[in-house]
Amino acid sequence: MTSVNTNISAMNAYRNLSTTNTAMSKSLERLSSGFRINRAADDAAGLAISEGLRSQIGGLTQAVRNTQDGVSVVQTAEGALSESTSILQRMRDLSVQASNSGSLNTTATSSIQKEIGQLKEELNRIATTTTFNGTKLLDGNFAKAFQVGANAGETISVNIGTAGSGMDALGLGVSGVDVTSSAGPAGVVTGAISDDQGTPTAGKSVVAGDYSTAGTLATNFAALKGSLTYNGKSLDLSSVDYTGASTAANYLGKVQSALDSTFGTGAVTAAATGTASIDFTGQVPAANSTAADGAALTPTWSKQTGASAAITAIDAAITKVSSARADLGAKQNRFEHTINNLNTTIENTTASESRIRDTDMASEMTNFTRTQVLTQAGTAMLAQANQSTQSILKLLG
Repeated sequence: MTSVNTNISAMNAYRNLSTTNTAMSKSLERLSSGFRINRAADDAAGLAISEGLRSQIGGLTQAVRNTQDGVSVVQTAEGALSESTSILQRMRDLSVQASNSGSLNTTATSSIQKEIGQLKEELNRIATTTTFNGTKLLDGNFAKAFQVGANAGETISVNIGTAGSGMDALGLGVSGVDVTSSAGPAGVVTGAISDDQGTPTAGKSVVAGDYSTAGTLATNFAALKGSLTYNGKSLDLSSVDYTGASTAANYLGKVQSALDSTFGTGAVTAAATGTASIDFTGQVPAANSTAADGAALTPTWSKQTGASAAITAIDAAITKVSSARADLGAKQNRFEHTINNLNTTIENTTASESRIRDTDMASEMTNFTRTQVLTQAGTAMLAQANQSTQSILKLLG
């Protein structure tokens, strides 16, 4: 049948040309963007899988940075502990030297102790000031987890020291090191009472001796040695400088200044009780305090060790620091292996995501050339189909 109103051939040519134009438009979009999937309609399942892989890649990339931060933290702590080891080795050398009593007089031994006192202060300073991004690393409270994976729970924990026992002189057990003598005054500790034990009262350490009679002050205060511990901090009493003191008030003032400098102004007070002792009194526990609070607020005096005992204490401290450094070194190696594994995983996951999402340029160019030819052919055939109905005019003539 020949019809003027309906040109089926033209309609067919137009339909095929529209399909080809749509295919060529998509091919141009893929070639220009570089992506095979530009919208969900291009490949719904592929898009969902690709977005999941992208989330993994982003998480893994951040995990690499997190792990590198972990390496930096460990290196910072280990570097500080390396210097602490050097300090302890020097303290041990001095203790061995002080043990040679056959060739040393009291003045020489006192000079050795002065250096040991300064070294203990440096141990305390290193433990207090070694930080990473504002977080203290060596105070015994560093127990953190580093996120080293793209998913929840993929962490590596790092603990430096033990809770309540940092890498300062007190935590290492060398705060009481005093090579001058193992002899000295006796001391009695009275613990603070907290709320859960009764009416709160202050704790104190009472060290026997006459610290008020003129004429004996220089000798007795010089013999006031050992270590005073309070609220996690420690003071080597042999490090107190009595230069210029002449009266009991002067000597007590020197002691009080050292206490204020170490523990905070007014935290611990020193007072001579007649000719019997000197009392070191802490603060009264606050309301709702616990037994642990009372223990922390109790000044504890430890007798000086003597040279031989100092060597033993320092050896134990060196072992503790070396163990901590070994643990940190192992954690650093683990972090570095984790980084290598994460980078490999990122590479493989990115390749997988690329195969789903990215355009195969060679294949797509071939498809574009085909649709381009089909578009040209379709346009030509549509023109021929539109002209075909003109032959009907011959029938009308």
